[in-house]
Amino acid sequence: MVGYPESITDPSYLGKILVQTYPLIGNYGVDPASFESDRPQIAGYAVSEACEKPSHVSSRKTLDAWLQENGIPGIAGIDTRALAKKLRVHGVMPGILAAGDEPADAAALFKELQGLPDPNDRDYVSEVSPREVRIVNPDGRKTVVLIDCGAKENIVRSLVRRGARVVRVPADTGFERIRSFAPAGIVVSNGPGDPKRCTAAIRTVQDLMRAKTPIFGICLGNQILALAAGGDTYKLKFGHRSQNQPCLEEGTERCYITSQNHGYAVDPRTLPRGWRPWFTNANDGTNEGLFHERDPCRSVQFHPEACPGPVDTEFLFDRFLESLP
Repeated sequence: MVGYPESITDPSYLGKILVQTYPLIGNYGVDPASFESDRPQIAGYAVSEACEKPSHVSSRKTLDAWLQENGIPGIAGIDTRALAKKLRVHGVMPGILAAGDEPADAAALFKELQGLPDPNDRDYVSEVSPREVRIVNPDGRKTVVLIDCGAKENIVRSLVRRGARVVRVPADTGFERIRSFAPAGIVVSNGPGDPKRCTAAIRTVQDLMRAKTPIFGICLGNQILALAAGGDTYKLKFGHRSQNQPCLEEGTERCYITSQNHGYAVDPRTLPRGWRPWFTNANDGTNEGLFHERDPCRSVQFHPEACPGPVDTEFLFDRFLESLP
């Protein structure tokens, strides 16, 4: 199974306990080249079995050693697939990790859990968004401003591979500051938490839309674009977390396999005139993308930059860059 370093370092998982259903995790160790940010973002890790002796030429350390270095608690030896089934029935819920030789005191743990802060009161995006502007590939042909709400590194790599100059700006960057970079287009990134808390980014996207600036949103960026347009979002019962989510492209018979990691979704019924669904999840019918009929604004709920994962929709980066002036 591949992808655990990418998942652990994905800013969209900030503050979450990540449960892996694949039976063996850590088998190829840890290589910083595969990170999606500069550090682990999760609050805890649960696996069925952790590999103590990884085997891969690029491995720099074991999964256990890496988590310990970063103060991330983990637990192994539990039936994570049974746990996932419960989550699939009851939905996402607060959790706590406990391990020891004696049976756990469930009542004491539940009391401790009740005393934890409400995660919905936390401004996650402000914790993972950069504090300053960063320019990647300064000699690129077209300038793309990335509104970084907790962007995965592979979004940047995907743009750079296609020759773009990428200006990463904090999530609360205003319209005038973004315009000073003379961007050909805007990418609104993925990120953690409730999209309605991203008030500054929503206002900026509204200004960019009025200026007819080409915009491409990814994951949280899909939700921010919908809110900026006047639509609404809602929290999913258990979200979409996997590398095999099928998405149908509206108006066609095409179905793409996508990588996803989101807990909120757009309600397409709330979109104003001119906006249309672009993709729909084939499993549960939830929205997976939007586009405007006249203006250069598009977004997807899934991750076209998935790595590792399906590359079915990587062409969307080509389409976006080719559409820029």
